[in-house]
Amino acid sequence: MSNGNGPVGLDAHGISTSGTIHWNPTTEEIYEHALRRGEGEISAGGPLLVNTAPNTGRSPKDKFTVKEPASDDRVWWGPNQPISPEHNAHIRKDLVEWLSDGRELFVLDAFAGAHPEHRLPLRLVSDSAWHTLFARTMFIPATPEEIAVHQPRAVILHAPEFKADPAVHGTNSGGFVTLNLTELEILIGGTRYGGEIKKSIFTLMNDRLPEEGILSMHCSANVADDGRVAVFFGLSGTGKTTLSTDPERRLIGDDEHGWADDGVFNVENGCYAKIINLSAEAEPEIFATTTHFGTVVENAVANPATRVLDLDDDSITENTRAAYPLTQIPGSVPDKRAGIPSTVVMLTADAFGVLPPIARLTPEQAMFHFLSGYTAKLAGTEVGVTEPQTTFSTCFGAPFLPQRPNVYAEMLGERLAKTGAVAYLVNTGWTGGQYGVGSRMPIKATRTLVRAAINGELDNAETRQDPIFGLHVPVSVPGVDPDLLDPVKTWPDPSAFEETAKKLADAFRENFTQYEGMVSADVVAAGPIA
Repeated sequence: MSNGNGPVGLDAHGISTSGTIHWNPTTEEIYEHALRRGEGEISAGGPLLVNTAPNTGRSPKDKFTVKEPASDDRVWWGPNQPISPEHNAHIRKDLVEWLSDGRELFVLDAFAGAHPEHRLPLRLVSDSAWHTLFARTMFIPATPEEIAVHQPRAVILHAPEFKADPAVHGTNSGGFVTLNLTELEILIGGTRYGGEIKKSIFTLMNDRLPEEGILSMHCSANVADDGRVAVFFGLSGTGKTTLSTDPERRLIGDDEHGWADDGVFNVENGCYAKIINLSAEAEPEIFATTTHFGTVVENAVANPATRVLDLDDDSITENTRAAYPLTQIPGSVPDKRAGIPSTVVMLTADAFGVLPPIARLTPEQAMFHFLSGYTAKLAGTEVGVTEPQTTFSTCFGAPFLPQRPNVYAEMLGERLAKTGAVAYLVNTGWTGGQYGVGSRMPIKATRTLVRAAINGELDNAETRQDPIFGLHVPVSVPGVDPDLLDPVKTWPDPSAFEETAKKLADAFRENFTQYEGMVSADVVAAGPIA
């Protein structure tokens, strides 16, 4: 049975259709609709397997923010692409006509944010069943009692097969994601990629939460039995989901959180993990979700006879994903909330192999590296990329930040100062040489270092200062080879190490020039020292 509908009808969004409307369908009902409509198939164990091609990832060039007076002054227009109110209104008109044209529609009423005082009531209206399941998995579904009085403040109008006309609508292609930060309305069309739904709401929350005095964070978070909370920042491929999904701790969430005065809370209800080359041995908890009913698997390939997923198959895309409820992770925190963080971990996959595997940061260094958001793009991942390339993403989430970077960095700095939380930079990338020469940082060593950090064992450990990056590196950590802690000792040629390290240090400094007018001189000076 569906969970029914509340007091706000589709007419509030301008939609009037003669087609069937499915109000707040259950997971089981959505499966039936998706299979009936040919939107996906069931793989071994019960996941709903879907194909989003040709859209197998987010498309930044197709994401727009409406340039309107109420939000204009606070938007960081550099990376946020504007669209005029007139063009957005034209898209909305044509999208609403599409949804109203006798189509079968699916409506989901839910929330973003597990904190009862700061959650955002939202609604998805879509003509796709499986995208509704994706949203039901990623957002916090309203209970039948909440649905009865649900007043959605944010609305997503979604039609993956509706394509914009760039000449008419002012877009760059047939695909579009537009956000009106004042109206809290999102329009999505021309793309089947589920991640656009989740990340558009996260972008809204990144605008809304700071206005309420809450630091919004693109991070994962977990908590120990003694109440110690750790948050993990990191770009794709740095191990954010892997390291936070730890059987020794309880998972709060894997991607989006708020840091309020009374603690950390998850923005979402589910996890959206990359599953390419996933193995039961290395990541058993996440691997298990790929055989569970209720998981949505994007763009993986199943054996046509056995329906077993081949998680090493990247023939559709390397960006294969699984969206699953947080409850599928054993021991996860049911209410998706915990206390004040005691440890902040910033993850980077340094493909140059020159950053130490772990370093303790001063508050100023934490702000510097938070603003930098460094990782490295590997050779061979794109045409023409023959050696590692630096990648900087502000606050480890530039595509989802509506406001200026200093807003988020200053809030982080204030929280570190107020709470005494300790920040660490962790390199999950390469050691003994850059990519193609050295080797990947041993995951066992990384787990040992991270566990020591988040358990408080390194807060007062003896350190040495890295002569190039100025980082405070532990001299020894039980269970870890001391030479691994000093990157130059892992390189066969010390002069090649120094040359490579100084090249990366220069890249840090050059990138940080864009923030020099936003932050204090102490933060600017917290970067590399040689």
